[in-house]
Amino acid sequence: MDLKLLGWDATFEESFQMYVEDGFIPARITSRQANLYTAIAEMGELRGKMTGRLRYETAQGSDYPTVGDWVAVKGNAETGFMQIHGILPRKTQLVRADYNNGAYVGDQVISANLDVVFAVMGLDSEFNGNKLLRFLAQANVSGAKTVVILNKADLCDDVAAAEKAAREVAKDLPILTVSGTTGDGILEIRKFLGIGITGSLIGPSGVGKSTIINALLGEDQLKVGDVRESDSKGRHTTTWRELVVLPGGGMLIDNPGIRSFGITGDENLIAAEFGDVEMLISQCKFGNCRHLTEPGCAIKNAIAKGDLPKERFDNYLKLQRELEIVSVAKSQRSRVRQAQSAASKRRKKFEETGR
Repeated sequence: MDLKLLGWDATFEESFQMYVEDGFIPARITSRQANLYTAIAEMGELRGKMTGRLRYETAQGSDYPTVGDWVAVKGNAETGFMQIHGILPRKTQLVRADYNNGAYVGDQVISANLDVVFAVMGLDSEFNGNKLLRFLAQANVSGAKTVVILNKADLCDDVAAAEKAAREVAKDLPILTVSGTTGDGILEIRKFLGIGITGSLIGPSGVGKSTIINALLGEDQLKVGDVRESDSKGRHTTTWRELVVLPGGGMLIDNPGIRSFGITGDENLIAAEFGDVEMLISQCKFGNCRHLTEPGCAIKNAIAKGDLPKERFDNYLKLQRELEIVSVAKSQRSRVRQAQSAASKRRKKFEETGR
C-alpha cells in the first residue's frame, strides 16, 4: 500500500523522523475494538495493541489512538501483528464530550486527521434542525471542511422544504441531497474526496451512513439494517468506527449512530456557529443585557422583526449553558490532576530522601 493514498504527507513525514532510527514504520489506524487496533502500513494490514509503556505515558483516553490516526509501529508482515509505540500529532480531530449519568467525564476523539466532515441527516422522518445544529457545532471546530448530507431523498414528500430547513441551520455550508439507496446525488459526495483525502460521516442512527459508503464503493461491503416504521429509528448496525478506502481514491470513516453529541467546551465553538447572534449581542445598548426587558436590546428587536428566529437564539443560550458546565467540569478535573501530580511528586521525594 502506497501511504500517500492514505493521506501520508510531508507534515507526517517530518513528525515521524524521531522514530526512524529505532526501526519503526508508519501505519494508519482503520478501526478500533476495545484495546485491539487494525492499521494499514506499506507491508499491508496489521493488528495489535499499544505497548504498556505507551499506555502508561498516555495521559487520558482522548490521547489514545483513534480511527484516522497515524502511529509508529513495529510490524510483522508474516503474522500481521503489530505493537503501537507512538502516535503522530493530529492535523485535525473531531471531538465530542462524553457523559456518564449526566455528568461530564471527558472528551472523546471520534476520528482524526480529517479533511472533510459529512453531517448526515435522514429525510425519511421530520427534519430535526436542533440535532443537525449540534453535529455542525463540533464539526465546524474540528479543523476540517464541513458538508451537510440530506440522505433518503427518495423517501421525502417535500425535499424543497427539508432543504430550506437545513439551510437555516447550515447557513453557507454545502448541502448535498442524495439517496444512498437509488444512488441519486452520490457522485456529488465524490467531489469532496480524492486521493489522500479523508472524510468522516457523522449523524444519528438510521440516517444511512453505511448505505452511502456502500454506494460509493459500488458494493455492499458494510452491514446495513432496517429502520423501524413506528419512529424511523435505525438499528445500530455500525458498532465500531472504520476507515474504508474508496476505489478511485479517498477514504471515508463510518461511525456508529450518535444519539447525543455532547459539546466539548471549545471556546471557538459559539463564534463559529453563532457569529450572527454574537454580532447582535454586541449591538445591545447595555453590555450586561439579559435580552428580557432591557431597552435597546438588539436581540429582542431582531426577533420581533423576524431577522432572528427565536428558536435559534434559544439554541444559542442552551449551548452557552452547556459550554459553561463543561468548562467548570474541566477546570475541576484539571485541579484534581494537578493535586494528584503534586502528591505523587511529594511521595516520590519522601521515598528517595526520607523527608
